[in-house]
Amino acid sequence: MAISYTLNHPLAAEDAADIFRSAGLRRPVDDLERIGRMLQHADILVTAWDGEHPVGLARAITDYAYCCYLSDLAVRKEYQRRGIGTELVASLRGHLGEEAMLLLLSAPTAMEYYPRLGFQKLANAFEISRLR
Repeated sequence: MAISYTLNHPLAAEDAADIFRSAGLRRPVDDLERIGRMLQHADILVTAWDGEHPVGLARAITDYAYCCYLSDLAVRKEYQRRGIGTELVASLRGHLGEEAMLLLLSAPTAMEYYPRLGFQKLANAFEISRLR
């Protein structure tokens, strides 16, 4: 079955948590209320579907004019290496337009992946960590 992509289509917190778990992303997957808020307050949510089954997501926060933070890019493990992450980012960029830069924090295991999508590695970032 072909993978389809949707923009800002509702996604259940349980489905997002399952994608995060399968992809190996460290997210608060046992706190579905928090996952729900993460989805609710995103400016852009691009999802990948295998029929009625969600298999990937790109979640971003943006002002549409200067910057966009790609806070999540996740694809179920069994669907990885099929170009789904690439298409999620391309769909996000297409919706975002040309004015806003796209920024992200990478998981250590994905440091080699993002340059293949056109991201440039930067050394000038700072973080104030979450309490949980």
